Amino acid sequence: MDLKIKNISKKLLSDKWYRLYKYSYDYLRPDGIWEEHHREVYDRGNGAAILLINPSKHNVVLTRQFRMPTFVNGNEDGMLIEVCAGLLDGLDPVQCIKKETEEETGIRISEVTQVLSPYMSPGAVTEMLYLFIGIYDDDMKTGPGGGNQRETEYLEVMEVPFEKALQMISSGEIKDAKTIMLLQHAALHHLPGQ
Repeated sequence: MDLKIKNISKKLLSDKWYRLYKYSYDYLRPDGIWEEHHREVYDRGNGAAILLINPSKHNVVLTRQFRMPTFVNGNEDGMLIEVCAGLLDGLDPVQCIKKETEEETGIRISEVTQVLSPYMSPGAVTEMLYLFIGIYDDDMKTGPGGGNQRETEYLEVMEVPFEKALQMISSGEIKDAKTIMLLQHAALHHLPGQ
């Protein structure tokens, strides 16, 4: 594979929350001319997310929480409906999503299936998400969930009929990309047992 970049340099701009870098490099244009480029890249690490499905009830588990970036970009109350998710923080994706599932939803799952691994905002953010489907039933509930308050997570756990969750995409109640991808994946593959 011929790389179309060379002379790469990286400068740390901020490490207050995650890391923001400025990359400078030369890029080979289609006409064969090398051109200097500069890009800011936000590195927050990779993450994992899961759509929890109860096939016998045809329900899914979603969460609702405040997201400041959505608030400053037009989401009136800043609340966002999402699937359970979290950053890997040194764990492999399966370990991460099992831990996050129990913390956020109060459900302990043993089996998960990875279905996708998209880059979520490749123009500026390094993050890749590992997207999973997990099957649950009422016997797997270990507690109320609600998030890890040491990490300032305050989540509302929602058990929603699958068809209603799909309608919530069309109505605009669900605007989170990972949640839309997982719900549409489930619909395309006839989950939960349709």
